[in-house]
Amino acid sequence: MRSQPCWKSPFPQKSKSTILQQQFNRTGKAEHGSVALPAVMRSGSSGPETFNVGSMPSPQQQVMVGQMHRGHMPPLTSAQQALMGTINTSMHAVQQAQDDLSELDSLPPLGQDMASRVWVQNKVDESKHEIHSQVDAITAGTASVVNLTAGDPADTDYTAVGCAITTISSNLTEMSKGVKLLAALMDDEVGSGEDLLRAARTLAGAVSDLLKAVQPTSGEPRQTVLTAAGSIGQASGDLLRQIGENETDERFQDVLMSLAKAVANAAAMLVLKAKNVAQVAEDTVLQNRVIAAATQCALSTSQLVACAKVVSPTISSPVCQEQLIEAGKLVDRSVENCVRACQAATTDSELLKQVSAAASVVSQALHDLLQHVRQFASRGEPIGRYDQATDTIMCVTESIFSSMGDAGEMVRQARVLAQATSDLVNAMRSDAEAEIDMENSKKLLAAAKLLADSTARMVEAAKGAAANPENEDQQQRLREAAEGLRVATNAAAQNAIKKKIVNRLEVAAKQAAAAATQTIAASQNAAVSNKNPAAQQQLVQSCKAVADHIPQLVQGVRGSQAQTEDLSAQLALIISSQNFLQPGSKMVSSAKAAVPTVSDQAAAMQLSQCAKNLATSLAELRTASQKAHEACGPMEIDSALNTVQTLKNELQDAKMAAVESQLKPLPGETLEKCAQDLGSTSKAVGSSMAQLLTCAAQGNEHYTGVAARETAQALKTLAQAARGVAASTTDPAAAHAMLDSARDVMEGSAMLIQEAKQALIAPGDAESQQRLAQVAKAVSHSLNNCVNCLPGQKDVDVALKSIGESSKKLLVDSLPPSTKPFQEAQSELNQAAADLNQSAGEVVHATRGQSGELAAASGKFSDDFDEFLDAGIEMAGQAQTKEDQIQVIGNLKNISMASSKLLLAAKSLSVDPGAPNAKNLLAAAARAVTESINQLITLCTQQAPGQKECDNALRELETVKGMLDNPNEPVSDLSYFDCIESVMENSKVLGESMAGISQNAKTGDLPAQHTHDAITEAAQLMKEAVDDIMVTLNEAASEVGLVGGMVDAIAEAMSKLDEGTPPEPKGTFVDYQTTVVKYSKAIAVTAQEMMTKSVTNPEELGGLASQMTSDYGHLAFQGQMAAATAEPEEIGFQIRTRVQDLGHGCIFLVQKAGALQVCPTDSYTKRELIECARAVTEKVSLVLSALQAGNKGTQACITAATAVSGIIADLDTTIMFATAGTLNAENSETFADHRENILKTAKALVEDTKLLVSGAASTPDKLAQAAQSSAATITQLAEVVKLGAASLGSDDPETQVVLINAIKDVAKALSDLISATKGAASKPADDPSMYQLKGAAKVMVTNVTSLLKTVKAVEDEATRGTRALEATIECIKQELTLFQSKDVPEKTSSPEESIRMTKGITMATTKAVAAGNSCRQEDVIATANLSRKAVSDMLTACKQASFHPDVSDEVRTRALRFGTECTLGYLDLLEHVLVILQKPTPELKQQLAAFSKRVAGAVTELIQAAEAMKGTEWVDPEDPTVIAETELLGAAASIEAAAKKLEQLKPRAKPKQADETLDFEEQILEAAKSIAAATSALVKSASAAQRELVAQGKVGSIPANAADDGQWSQGLISAARMVAAATSSLCEAANASVQGHASEEKLISSAKQVAASTAQLLVACKVKADQDSEAMRRLQVMVTDAGGKILLLERAAGNAVKRASDNLVRAAQKAAFGKADDDDVVVKTKFVGGIAQIIAAQEEMLKKERELEEARKKLAQIRQQQYKFLPTELREDEG
Repeated sequence: MRSQPCWKSPFPQKSKSTILQQQFNRTGKAEHGSVALPAVMRSGSSGPETFNVGSMPSPQQQVMVGQMHRGHMPPLTSAQQALMGTINTSMHAVQQAQDDLSELDSLPPLGQDMASRVWVQNKVDESKHEIHSQVDAITAGTASVVNLTAGDPADTDYTAVGCAITTISSNLTEMSKGVKLLAALMDDEVGSGEDLLRAARTLAGAVSDLLKAVQPTSGEPRQTVLTAAGSIGQASGDLLRQIGENETDERFQDVLMSLAKAVANAAAMLVLKAKNVAQVAEDTVLQNRVIAAATQCALSTSQLVACAKVVSPTISSPVCQEQLIEAGKLVDRSVENCVRACQAATTDSELLKQVSAAASVVSQALHDLLQHVRQFASRGEPIGRYDQATDTIMCVTESIFSSMGDAGEMVRQARVLAQATSDLVNAMRSDAEAEIDMENSKKLLAAAKLLADSTARMVEAAKGAAANPENEDQQQRLREAAEGLRVATNAAAQNAIKKKIVNRLEVAAKQAAAAATQTIAASQNAAVSNKNPAAQQQLVQSCKAVADHIPQLVQGVRGSQAQTEDLSAQLALIISSQNFLQPGSKMVSSAKAAVPTVSDQAAAMQLSQCAKNLATSLAELRTASQKAHEACGPMEIDSALNTVQTLKNELQDAKMAAVESQLKPLPGETLEKCAQDLGSTSKAVGSSMAQLLTCAAQGNEHYTGVAARETAQALKTLAQAARGVAASTTDPAAAHAMLDSARDVMEGSAMLIQEAKQALIAPGDAESQQRLAQVAKAVSHSLNNCVNCLPGQKDVDVALKSIGESSKKLLVDSLPPSTKPFQEAQSELNQAAADLNQSAGEVVHATRGQSGELAAASGKFSDDFDEFLDAGIEMAGQAQTKEDQIQVIGNLKNISMASSKLLLAAKSLSVDPGAPNAKNLLAAAARAVTESINQLITLCTQQAPGQKECDNALRELETVKGMLDNPNEPVSDLSYFDCIESVMENSKVLGESMAGISQNAKTGDLPAQHTHDAITEAAQLMKEAVDDIMVTLNEAASEVGLVGGMVDAIAEAMSKLDEGTPPEPKGTFVDYQTTVVKYSKAIAVTAQEMMTKSVTNPEELGGLASQMTSDYGHLAFQGQMAAATAEPEEIGFQIRTRVQDLGHGCIFLVQKAGALQVCPTDSYTKRELIECARAVTEKVSLVLSALQAGNKGTQACITAATAVSGIIADLDTTIMFATAGTLNAENSETFADHRENILKTAKALVEDTKLLVSGAASTPDKLAQAAQSSAATITQLAEVVKLGAASLGSDDPETQVVLINAIKDVAKALSDLISATKGAASKPADDPSMYQLKGAAKVMVTNVTSLLKTVKAVEDEATRGTRALEATIECIKQELTLFQSKDVPEKTSSPEESIRMTKGITMATTKAVAAGNSCRQEDVIATANLSRKAVSDMLTACKQASFHPDVSDEVRTRALRFGTECTLGYLDLLEHVLVILQKPTPELKQQLAAFSKRVAGAVTELIQAAEAMKGTEWVDPEDPTVIAETELLGAAASIEAAAKKLEQLKPRAKPKQADETLDFEEQILEAAKSIAAATSALVKSASAAQRELVAQGKVGSIPANAADDGQWSQGLISAARMVAAATSSLCEAANASVQGHASEEKLISSAKQVAASTAQLLVACKVKADQDSEAMRRLQVMVTDAGGKILLLERAAGNAVKRASDNLVRAAQKAAFGKADDDDVVVKTKFVGGIAQIIAAQEEMLKKERELEEARKKLAQIRQQQYKFLPTELREDEG
């Protein structure tokens, strides 16, 4: 914020002053008022005092300049705050730069040879260029700050100001580095380094002052900003003078400043004239406008002067010129505004004439200033009078070429061309007449005649084109004539044109280098705020590439400017310019790509502007380099010769320095780096020379020149590397040899290029070709000698020679017999083989290390080879036959050859580590050595079976083990994903192989029996290692989205569907139909989960994709069998086709899942995945419809069974609510209100059952109708029974559970009946399935009858206990029948689970005995409920544990037998209790003990059987109470974390719809948040309850009761985990629902799961708790609170739920119907549209029905899996 200069009032008014001050808190105008005000008289502290009355002094005028009081400043805007942040960051950077400039850089000692001097000069030139370009940017940025901050703060573009400040600070930071290096390199002739550092620090201080002045909160006057800017300009000029880069002479700067001051003087005159107008203006508003406009004119003029002062030292920079021009435009606009304000304020023609005249003077002065700037911008040495004419000719000929087809335009351009050539011819003739040298005069006249003749031909052609405008031949003649004229012009004015073009290229190259420097600085400045690491990394890489090319470009410019007539210097500039284009363009692309990801707006703007400037500079550089290359002609060969000769001289100079021990390495050079550069460059030299030979032999001058140029460039790098090796080595002889061999290479290369030049003259000359070949051979020899001088290379050659000499021993015809025993010879051979194999690995490893390592490794390898060869010859002497000896000798020769190849590969790789495939070749050579050794050992140890294979394997492992030490080096061409798949496949093979080794070692007839344990242990360790690597690989594959294997697996499964002959079916169509439906729905569920996880947890998509792949594999096989058994064949074909279509959908979905894992934030891929998931769901429905076509009846049975499973699961949840005491009626209804409805619905179910049984033998349609009817009736019956149970009230939970158990038995029986009906469908009457159907029907009738009895007895307190016990006995008998069946359970469990379930039997037995003794109906009901649950859980756990794959048949049989015994004993106990209830006598009660002992004995046997399943390594878990506490707190933390996710959610945006009044999604979010909070509090309360139990001693951690408490603690842990998991699922569902990726039905289901798990947690806590304790009361409150919030969520999601206790099915149905009712449906009136709408609605309805079926089945499966593992205590209250 700045104050404007005060303005002395021109108006002679008494005691008045005119004050101009910019305000911060309001916008106002200048005001006029009297300073003399009446006095205010007040009484003092001591009473009235006297005062004098007089007159004021005479009027005076005074000018006050300064900052007025600002009052209260308003808060900074966001843009100003951002600017403050940028300024603060920049000030820190400036301060750091000032600190860095306090000392010089330290350089290593440099030599005095030619290369060292050239390096120093190049570094000086590069540093000067960089400093100059950075100073240009600093001054331009300063001028930009001055211009941008000139107006009203409210109109200031603060982002642009921040960009300018960022440009200043970033360039100052980079400049400080260059200044320090240059100061260390500078000689006293130019100026001392300290003076340079001082000048740089002065500039940094001036920048710091500017930054302080422009802060929005500084309050400094405007003049402070202008003064600081002027200081930067002065400091910049001083710095440039210090480095000798002040291109602008002082005279030009003086003229520039004088012109700027002339503008200021003219503006001052205009201001005076404007004041005269203001003086006579009558309207105050207009008067103030004149004053404001004049003031702005004065300010903009002073600003122009300041800007000129800033940029005058760097006016050669286009950006500085642009800023000065911009300041001039501001002055021009302010002048126009002042004139307009004066014209509006008065009509006095004389005054307006004066104003206009003054304005004209300002405009003329401004024009003179800008013209002066433009003249400098286009300055350069005069290039003759031909300039304009040649330019016109070139431009017009281009126009003619581009106008082909438009004869009129071509003729018009030809007229212009003729006039230009005429001017050029006249100028040339005039010069020829004035030329003193007759030879030059003749040349000019000849050129003028040539040009005149070409012009005449062009004119004739133009006439022909004008006469025949449609004739294309005439147009072509005109084009050819114009081309001839262009060639003639080039020949006539070649020197002038060439000079201009080269000059243009020099300017373009300088600007491109400067722009690239600025872009690099902007890239580094933007790195901190770039939010995309990949984009920033790409930008950094491109910046490095450009930074490597800038020095060559700068050197090219300097060389061309220093040697204006040197063709080599010009070619060097052209080449460096062309080489700069590609990396420069890449950096522009990278910078533009990074701009959107830079969060700092100022840094982003700076990077964008720099990239734009660089793109413009590159375009100009490309054009200039192309034209320069055309103008300079083919001069590559001569330039290459000069370059090679210079390199030869430099190497000679380096040799002299080495002789005097004065050769020093250049900064950055090391022996290893230079050696690698020399090795890699030697191949480039050879390649370019081969191209040179080919092109020269063909006579192709252009490509020969290109090859010569590339050869020279490669030789330059070779010479530098050779000098670096010589300077870095400590061996003088090696250094001299390296320099001599390199000089020989240069000498031979010069001869080769010369011969190539001669060969171009006579392309077919045989003698020339022969000389070329001889010279090339000599150069190749010299090149090899140069490479062999590298450290370590000679040692490898010595080793190779040694191996060759040793191998001569194998050339004899026969070997003498061995004198050693066979075992000794074999042992020595094995040891020598191991040593040689290890040495081979060391050679491979040494190629990656220092050069000395390879020398040592190759020497050791040579020695080990000698020993191995001797051992091999000794072993050959052991051979019994001549043939065996020949085989051994042959293998030894193979080893010798492989060893030589290994050393050659190692030598090649050490020379050029980056050579393509070199590492693979070395690895292959090492493997060849190992394999050849193995072949020899195999031949020599054939009499020891297995020994050779083990030895071979060990050697191969030793070979490949070294690869793992360098995991970053490639050893194959496989991609990352291919590698993972390969390792996974081979890991499986490895595991199987190790198992085979272990097994065969144990079972084989081996004498070393004592090694079996060691083999077993090693095999186990190997298995664990393979398992670990498989886990790691699977994780890696999942993380990177590796889905190739999954896609292949699905594709393979699909291909099997087309196999001609499927396997022999082992079942019927109905059997396969059932399994296909199972896997199809599983795939649909997984697809739905993938839709959800794509939004919430993309990292989990890998597991879901794997599950889908597995499910589809099963589905494809079962679908193939279903298709084979389907009738007719058309149905089978349809099933196959649709299963294959589903496979395609699964492949697409799996691929999208992999892609999304690679880039989890890609919204486009997310949308694609969701679409693919929906497509999979649709294709699943098509598969199901095809199955239905195969047998409509059985498909209906499957659907009905799924619905019944959902009902059973829902009844389980209702039982838990009843057990927890939270199942209440919504109104005052009684059970009597529901009794009749229950009885009526039950009878209807009996009728449906009859139809179902008869439907098995009837048509599919009737069976389908019966199945659908029975499913609907059982749904209705379950509803009315639950309502009846709720009407009993929560005060009697046991009776509620009895009633619900009764309907649950009916539902289970119906499920079995439907399954039996499905199996018996279309079967003959004597089929076994018919007998199963009849049995199932009988059970169904029994259970319905039991339900009816229970309903009638539920209100009879005297008999309801007895009735409940009878129903339980029947239920247990049915459970035992299922247990005794041969069906294998779908899953297995642990022995611990089986033992834990026996605890429930023990407790139930105790309760049964107590109930028998008390004969109280309440006790009997509790016993009945507990017994049912305890026996069911025990039987399930026992069977699952028995069928574990690790359990033997004997133990399984024993466990199943005692499970049966235990159940039968418990049944006898319950039946005895039933007898006692009917006739309670003491004798009968005394017999209860005997029955209970039988049960206890069976339980003991069952526990022992379970103990036998554990094995010997099982140990007890840790303290269960501690585990429970940890799990509870962990669950609470999980819930709180999930709740935090909800806090971030917002409802998805919806398009506007008519009559939308419900705020639906806000209700979902709020309700979900409330539930998360409530469940978190619930789990914490449960934790408090458990601590209370520990404190009371009811739960302890001592070993005495660890088993008892442990089972209870496990129940508590399970319940806590379920609460946490359910709440997390709820949060995910809410998230997905709000974002539109999941349905409200899923949300309702998640809420129901939370409800069930909270009830279960309460039950678990109540097992041992004191019901009256404070903790339990809090827990009850928490459960009620959680339940209430869940009901709220149901109401919000369903929008039509009328009753709070509705179960999942009703909630989902009502939600769907409610949504349908609430949405307005627009019915189309046209017939076709209406039909389409009906079809779409029907399709949607069928889709929803399928989704409901899938949801029911999934819920049933989850319930079944979870409840099998519930602890006994938990089941007791649920029972």
